[in-house]
Amino acid sequence: SGSVTLDGESINTKAPHSIRRLGLSRTFQAGRLFTGLDVLDNLAVTGVGLGHSRRVSEDEAMRLLTWMGAPHLAELPAAGLPYTDERRVGIARALMFSPAFLLLDEPAAGMSETEAGDLAEIIKRVARELGVGVLLIEHNVGLVLSVSDHVSVLDAGIIIEEGDKDVILSSQAVRDAYLGAEHTEDA
Repeated sequence: SGSVTLDGESINTKAPHSIRRLGLSRTFQAGRLFTGLDVLDNLAVTGVGLGHSRRVSEDEAMRLLTWMGAPHLAELPAAGLPYTDERRVGIARALMFSPAFLLLDEPAAGMSETEAGDLAEIIKRVARELGVGVLLIEHNVGLVLSVSDHVSVLDAGIIIEEGDKDVILSSQAVRDAYLGAEHTEDA
């Protein structure tokens, strides 16, 4: 429960397309690519949905695929992409026409440590090079701590700790919640 505000305005009752037009974009934990389209069209459809022409949308899609180091994916069918490529395409699609904020929902789920490290570099570049604010929801603590300036740790829907990497790593509440509290028994 609660309320989500963007620039002081509640977006709780707004339609997803309206939220996107306000500058908040997101990815999904499950890729949700349009499997009947190629990768370029998966990105371009977002631009068309935002009111841009197909040509302008395709140009923006190629710019983003190139920026992500994946222009070779443009003509491949979205169906059957390797998992990590599917995740990158989802992020690129969410970045179409520069949203102010990007919500990443479990982007490293199912990735190896090496793949998660590559993803971390993309996330850092999104913030640093594109100036897009990133809200990351992720269980991979190493990834979270490697890319985040501020972390909120939840347990059963309640914030149990907030702060930078040092605060989170030194938190007894975080250790108790995620590693189990140390219990002693009377003899």
